[in-house]
Amino acid sequence: MPEPKAIKYAKTHEWVADEGDLITVGISDHAQELLGDIVYVELPEIGRSVELNESIAVIESVKAASDIYAPLAGTVEAVNEALESEPTLVNSEPYEAGWLFKIRISADTADTNHLLDFETYQKDYIE
Repeated sequence: MPEPKAIKYAKTHEWVADEGDLITVGISDHAQELLGDIVYVELPEIGRSVELNESIAVIESVKAASDIYAPLAGTVEAVNEALESEPTLVNSEPYEAGWLFKIRISADTADTNHLLDFETYQKDYIE
């Protein structure tokens, strides 16, 4: 899975790994630290069409519940079913086994200019 410095980030703390017409989405290490121990992940349905910035998943922790937003428009292609029985993977491996879902994007929705590189995300949203 992705190296944190090689991927893009949304202002709402989702990370995006570009795999051509498919993107993998998770939450940043910073976001999982803020949430604390994750106890439940509600994932979107496979085949669901999603719009940019649409709330499509929920992560519940001992501290709070947090909506997860679509960083690009497209169709949900896959979800990380391992999170149903092991939601703490989001805490322990946010960039690997703790990924959330994959979205198939089309050429007209593939613009990633609104996403941040690691340095900008780090400077503007973490420090």
